[in-house]
Amino acid sequence: MKTKDWDLSSPLPEKPSEIKRILTIVIFFILIFSAGRFTGFSIGSLIRNSGEAKDIISRMFFPPDFAYTKRLINPMIETIQISLVGTILGSIVSIPFAVLSARNFIKTKWINGFFRNLLNLFRTIPALVFAAMFTSVFGFGSFAGMLALLIFTIGLVAKLSYEAIEGIDPGPVEALTASGAGNMSILRYAIIPQVLPQYMSFVLYSFEINIRASAVLGYVGAGGIAEYYDRTLSFLKYDRAGTIVLLSFVVILVIDLISSYIREKLV
Repeated sequence: MKTKDWDLSSPLPEKPSEIKRILTIVIFFILIFSAGRFTGFSIGSLIRNSGEAKDIISRMFFPPDFAYTKRLINPMIETIQISLVGTILGSIVSIPFAVLSARNFIKTKWINGFFRNLLNLFRTIPALVFAAMFTSVFGFGSFAGMLALLIFTIGLVAKLSYEAIEGIDPGPVEALTASGAGNMSILRYAIIPQVLPQYMSFVLYSFEINIRASAVLGYVGAGGIAEYYDRTLSFLKYDRAGTIVLLSFVVILVIDLISSYIREKLV
């Protein structure tokens, strides 16, 4: 087989403009400088206060109060339970939201637009704000925190899932459509088999995020380990706060390793 010879007479691609590159760099640094001025960032303050930061870190971790760990087991378990229930229920509810938001499955634009904007609203409002709202309605406790994570999970998993649906191979869908199959058959036999591994990966990813998010929900009375963060920091018990940080780090690390292993098996 003959290979195609290069046409040496063809013009070489133009070298990127040096002015464009320089302008891009200048604009980038101008934006950084402007953002720093707007937020009041000061390198001098950072250097002057570095000693206090070093003192707090040394009081937290050198050494932490490991005897305090036994009092943290139950709240940490509660944090995991809040995240688990919120993730599972939110992931289940996110399925119809994702299906109704996918433009290659639901052709009615106003339906797509309504559910997409609703998901945008869910993702715009932080979980901490939802938790504060639910604690005012249902009272303090883990139920309010679970509801906040449920809403957050719907917004996240549904968003990723409808994008996965819109990115599927259209061949099976076209084949079923040509054979006269209805929407439910197309969903069951053409869409779900293609997006199920990705959906499970999204659920695990959401669970990892919810574990981290639930660690601060206790600041508004939504249960979990964050209540102990508030107590220890309010009374300047930095060694106990360091213990909470280390325990949370170990739990999150283990969950990340397990979920990463499961995602590798699914995808």
